[in-house]
Amino acid sequence: MDNKKPLLAHLSMFFACAIWGLMAPVGKDAMLHGIDGITMVSFRVAGGALLFWLASLFMPRERIPVRDRLLMAGAAVFGLVCNQCCFTIGLSITSPANASIVTTSMPIFAMILSFIILHEPITLKKAGGVAIGCSGAVILILTSVAASDSRVGDMRGDLLVLCAQFSYALFLSLFSKLVRRYSVFTVNKWMFLWATILIWPFSATHVAAVPWQSITLATWLETGYVVVFGTFIGYILIVNAQQVLRPTVVSIYNYVQPLVSVTVSVLTGIGVFKPAQGLAVLLVFTGVWLVTKSKSRRDKAPL
Repeated sequence: MDNKKPLLAHLSMFFACAIWGLMAPVGKDAMLHGIDGITMVSFRVAGGALLFWLASLFMPRERIPVRDRLLMAGAAVFGLVCNQCCFTIGLSITSPANASIVTTSMPIFAMILSFIILHEPITLKKAGGVAIGCSGAVILILTSVAASDSRVGDMRGDLLVLCAQFSYALFLSLFSKLVRRYSVFTVNKWMFLWATILIWPFSATHVAAVPWQSITLATWLETGYVVVFGTFIGYILIVNAQQVLRPTVVSIYNYVQPLVSVTVSVLTGIGVFKPAQGLAVLLVFTGVWLVTKSKSRRDKAPL
């Protein structure tokens, strides 16, 4: 394997999660000013489908059997429909901080599902890495005290975000081979097309009820960030990483999201920095390193 591929995969995963970490406060603000959660999901899948199909026109064309096109529908259900609906609607109910904490649960789901479905062993090092990274992310959020906003989360939203993490972990475990079979643009254009077909019949009335005239330019720019960066660019990066990295390694990078969310809060003056946050950063990346160093059966197998 080209030695550059693992490095590029790790960088892709890091920047995807950094983009999504910023998307939590940006998307939350947009949903507080006229764009509800269901409408935001509708914009994400339809915008993603449009952008990926347009981009695919400039890429080498791949033949995809009918069977795999249908499998893409199943991948879209877990990787996009359930994941994005649960996360986005959950974020509209709870706080970005709580949503960030809950995202740290996904490596636990990925580790268990990879063991059950892919028969990937749960090593002591891997379990320790997940535990250390999770504790670091929780410390990071809990020690970032809001300076100007005392709003707390909502259990309903927290549970929805938790469901989103389980859904995506299931997607990673069930469809990792399918994703590796095709290019980033082929995978995403079909998944987002299926997601749009599945979501829009139920969300069209919500989109039609949007108070278009009262929505500000800032809100549209925030929505644009969610669609273009949080969806189009983010999914290019994550699928690129997923084609190289193991499911549990992919999921461990979710710890980057609360790191970015808290950093943005501190830089914008709505949070304060404490020494414990430095410890949290160290724990997060120690967890990433431990899971990365833990070898799976695929890594041990001869090339």
